[in-house]
This record gives sequence, C-alpha cells and structure tokens, in this order.
Amino acid sequence: MPLLYVTDLAYPARGRRYGDEDIFLTSRLREHFPLALCHPLDAAALMPGFDAVIVRNSGPVLHYQEAYDAFRAAALAAGTRVYNPLTGRGDMAGKQYLLDLTAAGFPVIPTIDDPADLHLLPRVPSYAVKPKQGADSIGLTFTPEPSGPAGEILIQPRIDFAYEVSFYFVDDAFQYALYAPDPERRWELTPYEPTDADLAFARRFIAWNTLAHGIQRVDACRAPSGELLLVELEDLNPYLSLELLPEPVRASFVTALTASLRSFLATA
Repeated sequence: MPLLYVTDLAYPARGRRYGDEDIFLTSRLREHFPLALCHPLDAAALMPGFDAVIVRNSGPVLHYQEAYDAFRAAALAAGTRVYNPLTGRGDMAGKQYLLDLTAAGFPVIPTIDDPADLHLLPRVPSYAVKPKQGADSIGLTFTPEPSGPAGEILIQPRIDFAYEVSFYFVDDAFQYALYAPDPERRWELTPYEPTDADLAFARRFIAWNTLAHGIQRVDACRAPSGELLLVELEDLNPYLSLELLPEPVRASFVTALTASLRSFLATA
C-alpha cells in the first residue's frame, strides 16, 4: 500500500530539526511500506494516487490554513485514509478543547476566551493571552489586564511552573517522556522517567481524545502545588524529538508506529 508522507523538510522550527526527524522516520518506514514525500501545499492534489496519507512535521497549519482546509475537506469527501485520523479532538480541531476541558474539571491550565470571564480564573499578577487560532506561541503576550475580542483569544493565568514535560504515545500505548528542566529553554529536553501518577494523568487525555490510531503528545507543566496541568494535546503533527532518544527507544517507537500503521491500513 503506497503512502503519501506529508512534511515540510525546510520548515525553520526553533530548537527543532523537522527535516532530520522525517528523513529518519521515512528511512525506517520505507523498509515496510512504499512511500513518497510531499509538501503540505501539494497534499490535496497528490493524495488520490495513494492508499493513505501520513501528516507529519509540516509546521503550524495556520501558515497555510486555506490549503490545509482544502486538503481536509477533500480527504473527508473522498474517504481518504489520513494518519492521524481527522477525528482528533485536540489541536487538530483548534484550541476549543482547552475551554471544554476547563469546564469539565480536567487538570488543565484554566482557560477562558472572554475577558468578561476573568473572575473564573485564579487571581494572578499576570495572564497569558494568545490568539485562539494560533500555534508555536505566535501572538503570545503577558499582561495584568487581559483584553481582546471575545471568542478570538485564549486567556490563562501565568503559572510559575517548575518544568514542562511531554508524554509521547502511539495509539493508546505510552512510548517515552521528555522534559525541559529549565522553563526558559523549552526545547532543551532530556529523558524523563514518569511516575504511575504521571502516566495516569497523560492517559486521561489520550482516552478523552478517542483516537484509535495515531501519534499523540501530551504536554504538561508541573505547577507550584506539585500537580501536572495540561498545556497542549498535540494530535495533528507533533514533533517527536527522536534525535534525543537512545537507539533502543527510537527503534521501539518505530516498531510501534509500524504496527499502528499496519493496523490502521487493515481496519480503515
């Protein structure tokens, strides 16, 4: 089954090398599947010639929103198999999930989208304000008095967290965790050994997302109280930081991804 692997090898991600990661992954996946790489702007036109599309390191879709929307609409209309499946409820669907999870009482950084609701957040000296349709901290500001058009921004209390940690999953199976000991250097990551409580936290969001197949990254911060709070549930094209892993862990991840793709192609 030929696969179309969507990536932007030249995307200039800060602190990350998208192209290197996808060159590595495709070199391993090519041992199991015939595949071709394409830029996200070409995906809609090329996908009819392939059995499935894998969306990987293609940068924030807001940089090519119209083309992504066209790709998504065409894939849904044609019944094209897309990995990750287009039913994700996390970043794939926008940032509304942060509001929904806040309202549902999940352990997430409290989030509102209307300055009039500021009383619903913990009172803090400063708040983070960013566009609701945003990514990669684009448009992020900190202010003691949040303002902006209701429904178009996200407002969160600025938390003096100890560190950020990311949990990586293939389907519902945990693969590895990485964390940034220095909050000022988000992408200087090192391996993290999660506790049972940490994994239970991350798995709550994997279960909530209900994706039967796919790669997901649960980003969290360690609050001053010691609890983990969700920062982001990345289910569209999460960067995996594979270059930071020992070879046995990388190999295990590729094995899990290969098995997931085989299952996905057999059941989709």
